[in-house]
Amino acid sequence: MEAVFDASEVQEVLEDRFYSGPRPAQREGREASKRPAPRGGTRKCAPETEAEELSYKVICISLYKEDLARLDAMVAELKANGHRKMSRSALIRYALDTADLDGLPRAY
Repeated sequence: MEAVFDASEVQEVLEDRFYSGPRPAQREGREASKRPAPRGGTRKCAPETEAEELSYKVICISLYKEDLARLDAMVAELKANGHRKMSRSALIRYALDTADLDGLPRAY
């Protein structure tokens, strides 16, 4: 397990790709020779042009625990009924596609 998740490699990917480079305080103390050599082939971590952008975005939403439990129960029921690839995201997308905006009460 440790070989798969090498802490220094994970930290490097997070700093250089996810967080757009190391923070100034970390840049000063780091030497390039201490970085581990990349393993395997090169991987593209982020799109380089707008044409290569993903068709989705990862977002964060808040749900009450009860609503999340209902969502998970619905996903479990759908999976039990043969929708084996059902997920929270897929069910939320379906709800967006079938929402009746005219019938929505003002309380929401």
